[in-house]
Amino acid sequence: MTWIDLKSDLAAAGYIASDDLTMALHLSMALGRPLLLEGAAGVGKTQVAKTLAEIKNTNLIRLQCYEGLDAASAIYEWNYQRQLLSIRAATDQGVSSDDIEERIFSEKFLLSRPLLEAIRQVEPPVLLIDEIDRADEEFEAYLLEVLSDFQISIPELGTIEATSRPFVVLTANGTRDLSDALRRRCVYSFVEYPDRRTELAILDKRCPGLNARLAEQIVGFVQALRKEDLEKKPGVAELLDWAAALAGLGVNDLAQDPVTLQASLVCLLKTQGDRAAIPTEVAQRLAGKAA
Repeated sequence: MTWIDLKSDLAAAGYIASDDLTMALHLSMALGRPLLLEGAAGVGKTQVAKTLAEIKNTNLIRLQCYEGLDAASAIYEWNYQRQLLSIRAATDQGVSSDDIEERIFSEKFLLSRPLLEAIRQVEPPVLLIDEIDRADEEFEAYLLEVLSDFQISIPELGTIEATSRPFVVLTANGTRDLSDALRRRCVYSFVEYPDRRTELAILDKRCPGLNARLAEQIVGFVQALRKEDLEKKPGVAELLDWAAALAGLGVNDLAQDPVTLQASLVCLLKTQGDRAAIPTEVAQRLAGKAA
């Protein structure tokens, strides 16, 4: 598959990708390297992994990162409750301690978390490591070992090697700087907000029945809104929600009903500060520019 074929497949699945992003994804798969996507929240980074899983017809396994994430939550842990029950039952039966230990530290009592689950799939899955910059640096260092060798060492069982090598997509929103070691192991792409033409194409794909004039106004309004001083700029997902809301409300022109327009901004503005920053007169000004 060429990168142009990949771009067509992504578009057919509803994801309009830039040439830079498509090439990065293509090279990531060709080289067997993780793909690191950076950019503001809402530009479609997570959707890349979801769409890739769709066009590859494979499983999507997601690890959502957060502060304090540890190996037990990301890789594996033992089912301690079942182990305790087994120990009690074995003790009542007079089983030796060595046999008990061998029994309870077996696959039967192992709980696979996303990283272990991903390398044990028969068919290569898409492994999405979402918002890696929210995890601690210690976890990032541990993750490097997994991504380098695609194997996991479990002291009680030994080393578990990958049955298949997953397609790995990591996303980051710029919460903290990532290590040079992680960046060195990845193919990299910075995902920008779509330009007007691309965003219109996205809207056409995801909301095909939308009035063409209204689609132009929606994209123009949202792109102008992103230039305002906002805490949380609306992303593509918010744009699609707003388009669906306007269509459901029967709006055909953003300038026709200021009250409905202002009320519908709940789909775009997600903080009280941003709501206050876009009063009716500002919304009308942006709607006028969009028209």
